[in-house]
Amino acid sequence: MFTGRLTQVTVRALEWLDAHLLRPEDLPAHQRTGRRGEEYAYFYLRRLGYVMVARNFRSPLRRGEIDLIGWDGDELCFIEVKTRTTRDVKPAEAAVDRAKRHDLSLVAREYLRHIPASCLWRFDVVSVYYCGQTSHPQCELFKNAFPAQ
Repeated sequence: MFTGRLTQVTVRALEWLDAHLLRPEDLPAHQRTGRRGEEYAYFYLRRLGYVMVARNFRSPLRRGEIDLIGWDGDELCFIEVKTRTTRDVKPAEAAVDRAKRHDLSLVAREYLRHIPASCLWRFDVVSVYYCGQTSHPQCELFKNAFPAQ
């Protein structure tokens, strides 16, 4: 548990140095927020016991990407992370619509083709909210958020 905290503190320190000492990234603000949310979700899931095996997985044959892939016990989880700075409009997890679920399913099947044995698997969604001035966001995990299409 301690090494996970140490890694998280180190990553935050490096992000601070990057933001204050290096050239700013040419990414729009919403993409920078999304990256921060994915980073926070990664450590959040590790604290819950997930064993993370991949980040930002893309297939050359399919459109889209899977934000995180990890094992929750003996079940492989394909995890979509949605990050928001407000709860005013609609829940972050609502952004995983039918088209997004379809794209995620296709990319997940490509990933599954490259592992040796069949296994149990599911789709999880993590909503990350950076609301107000708090440095720690709020997370909500939705296990088995939708069936494979």
